[in-house]
Amino acid sequence: MSDTENDASVAQGLPVDGGPLPGGAQPPAWEQRFRAPRVSLPDWAEDAPDRALFVSNATGTYELYAWDRTSGRQRQVTDRPNGTTDGVLAPDGEAIWWFADTDGDEFGVWMRQPFEGGADEPAAPGLEPSYPAGLAIGRDGTAVIGRSTDEEGTTVHVVRPGAEPVEIYRHRESAGVGDLSHDGTLIAIEHTEHGDAMHSALRVVRLDGSTVAELDDTEGGTKDLGLSVLGFAPVAGDHRLLVGHQRRGRWEPMIWDPVAGTLTDLAVDLPGDAGAEWYPDGSALLLQHSFEARSELWRYEPGAPAPARVETPAGTVSGATARPDGTVEFLWSSAAQPPAVRSTSGGVVLDPPGAKAPASVPVRDAWVEGPGGRVHALVQTPATGVGPFPTVFEIHGGPTWHDSDAFASGPAAWVDHGFAVVRVNYRGSTGYGRAWTDALKHRVGLIELEDIAAVRDWAITSGLADPARLVLAGGSWGGYLTLLGLGTQPDSWALGLAAVPVADYVTAYQDEMEALKAMDRTLLGGTPEEVPERFAASSPLTYVDAVRAPVYISAGVNDPRCPIRQVENYVDRLAARGAVHEVYRYDAGHGSLVVEERIKQVRLELDFALRHLGRTGA
Repeated sequence: MSDTENDASVAQGLPVDGGPLPGGAQPPAWEQRFRAPRVSLPDWAEDAPDRALFVSNATGTYELYAWDRTSGRQRQVTDRPNGTTDGVLAPDGEAIWWFADTDGDEFGVWMRQPFEGGADEPAAPGLEPSYPAGLAIGRDGTAVIGRSTDEEGTTVHVVRPGAEPVEIYRHRESAGVGDLSHDGTLIAIEHTEHGDAMHSALRVVRLDGSTVAELDDTEGGTKDLGLSVLGFAPVAGDHRLLVGHQRRGRWEPMIWDPVAGTLTDLAVDLPGDAGAEWYPDGSALLLQHSFEARSELWRYEPGAPAPARVETPAGTVSGATARPDGTVEFLWSSAAQPPAVRSTSGGVVLDPPGAKAPASVPVRDAWVEGPGGRVHALVQTPATGVGPFPTVFEIHGGPTWHDSDAFASGPAAWVDHGFAVVRVNYRGSTGYGRAWTDALKHRVGLIELEDIAAVRDWAITSGLADPARLVLAGGSWGGYLTLLGLGTQPDSWALGLAAVPVADYVTAYQDEMEALKAMDRTLLGGTPEEVPERFAASSPLTYVDAVRAPVYISAGVNDPRCPIRQVENYVDRLAARGAVHEVYRYDAGHGSLVVEERIKQVRLELDFALRHLGRTGA
């Protein structure tokens, strides 16, 4: 047993700190995947489309970059020890807004920097630090800023150039700024004033906060039907708002005119979930369709009988945008092939210099009958060898998220070391319809683990997985399910790897950011004082004394989502009975934006698994 940052012996003789290999040897392929230069899909300024903003790890830390597409010039905008990923371009392309927190704690203020470079300045003097809750910038420089704090709940402020911020909205429940109309007169706000943090209602207000129109599919919190803001029409004088809804059991778009009071249904008959954005001239919608762990793009013209396919390769489109010339740019990858920003005009749009990430192995689909219906899992196996393999069940976070046929360096590292990897889209996952996503309420954690157990049994009986070498692993909600699974299914798992987990649900609720408290009240049906039995049933701490497998935990000391105190409570209980465990604490928040830190964490997990399970054939 150990409880230090760096006391593990290191698998394969690699340095823990990520330094160079002896003799200048080439690092292994799994490390190369993490270090390979990556770029996000570039955002572009609405009125200056050749000015763009993207995120890259080119320096070894994920930071914001400005790109003048006319000259080809790129420059680094931010440079902070723990990285920066939240940034917005002003519509005229003259300024970049970026969010400055402290060491990954997600609590801070918006800063502003000229697009061509220059000194940073507070973008909204007079607003105290907060968690961000949306940002929209108008053509006249007016900004609408959403803020969230534990003391105030959610507030929305209008900040005009040279004027003091004016508060126009306040509520204890979570809310956020959705968008600002093209003419800067209307603000769309998503809110959960009805108390259901999983299903938002919409309100459109003027800049003085007065209400123009309301749209609430929850009917005051009595129905599990959510709405989302997808964006105002990008055309002068057009107040139509593109809205996501769940009225037919899945996410799909419709058009709401809050001024005219009309709703326009759209003939988008696609399974799974479909998000959308406007084409720049407002004539059509670009649909991003997600279904059964893959995604694709469609163009839809309102009034047309059906959407038309926008050709993309099989795999996952992580983001897409329509350009003024009608082409579509998209960020694509598959489990086997690393990501690239591509265009429907052909070729790669933004290709960072440096060595490319080595490919990995493709995924195959597994469909398993579970207690709540068919469960979809994605399976990767080593390129050589036959099963049964030592197998990592890599559980996704969220919980309202899903694993997809997309490139992921973490699972690829396990495959390189001779492990099979199984990723389960348990109840709560998106892309399988509203009923599947909403099914986890009240029996939080336990529902998901039933689905994971069904896939585990299939993996063993099919000959894929070695039942004596099964690893339960995940980060965030996946880390929570890992600790909960080790305690409630102690005979099922040989090892557990939990990153930034919920470990003690009651203490986590007390310490976490206010928006997550609202989500927990929705999931569990109340506060720890109101439904103590549900918090107890869903808390890993309740079952910690039943844990028999070795446990590795990593946690960020500045994490506002899964705070460190509740992790320490769990670790203290493990230590009190001499359970085999190791803990790694790092100086960041809910994950790290520093590449070498990510590599270090994966290396420590690999080492822990190989020491306790024995070496594989890799």
